[in-house]
Amino acid sequence: MRAALTYSAWLVGIPLELLIIAALVRGAFRRFPVILIYSVVLFLTTVVDISVYRAYYSGSKLGHSFAHYYWIDEGLRQVLVFAVVISLIYEATATARARFTLRASLVCGAILFAGISFLMHYDSHAVVGRWMTLWSRDLDFSTAILDLALWAMLLAWRHKDIQLLMLSGGLGIEFTGEAIGQSLRSLVPVTVLPGDALMLSANLVGMYIWWQALRTIPVEHVRELKPRARVS
Repeated sequence: MRAALTYSAWLVGIPLELLIIAALVRGAFRRFPVILIYSVVLFLTTVVDISVYRAYYSGSKLGHSFAHYYWIDEGLRQVLVFAVVISLIYEATATARARFTLRASLVCGAILFAGISFLMHYDSHAVVGRWMTLWSRDLDFSTAILDLALWAMLLAWRHKDIQLLMLSGGLGIEFTGEAIGQSLRSLVPVTVLPGDALMLSANLVGMYIWWQALRTIPVEHVRELKPRARVS
């Protein structure tokens, strides 16, 4: 049952990842270069995950354990998605008067929280997946709070940026689903499958919203791209 859930998520997720990359390459990457980097790494690590998963369950010999590959990929994704949120905050506060103080307080607070959480959960004698699951849950929670602050700022601005709102909303859904799913997996082992299903569903919904946000150029950008009328 879990294998069917995993393959179903890949079957839907890989086309969405490619659609997001294609939308970014068509022009959106100029505004969101960090999102392009994250999307490419997400696709590549997904390909690695699929290869390792198939090799592991087919009995092929791996250079390292299955968990080793999984947590390296997961660590890369966690760091880059954090960078995505930071880049969106920078984009949203470009015209704010106290942008330096606002950016510094949000970013430093999130990094401090992540560092304290790592020190609390890290255990060199425990299975890597056990303490990494707890730390990953806390990272999702802290990044979700950061994304919530971004969402609040975007709603407070007089001129609403629909594209940023959709990107932030997609991340919010993903982070919330990840945090709840990780909590279910760690608190009640019996609920591993429901926790996985919730996380995978949240990721797919978040990617779909991203694709919808990036596939079209915002109206204000379209106006800027129109050629000026010649004066006779």
